[in-house]
Amino acid sequence: MKNEWVKVFITRDFYRAELVRQFLIDNDIEAVLLNKQGFPYNIGEVEVHVHSSAMEKATDLIKGQDL
Repeated sequence: MKNEWVKVFITRDFYRAELVRQFLIDNDIEAVLLNKQGFPYNIGEVEVHVHSSAMEKATDLIKGQDL
């Protein structure tokens, strides 16, 4: 079975993306970061991705928090 990842959160702040990723992991949702910021100036976005099967739960958790 193919693992499909979907984007559930996007920000320009790496630290904020890491907080969201850790929050999801603490709630038993596997999450990864996709850093699209360019080196050396860190211009761009950081995305948080989860498995497609966990997308609804992840988005509900994120909406319920002030992240």
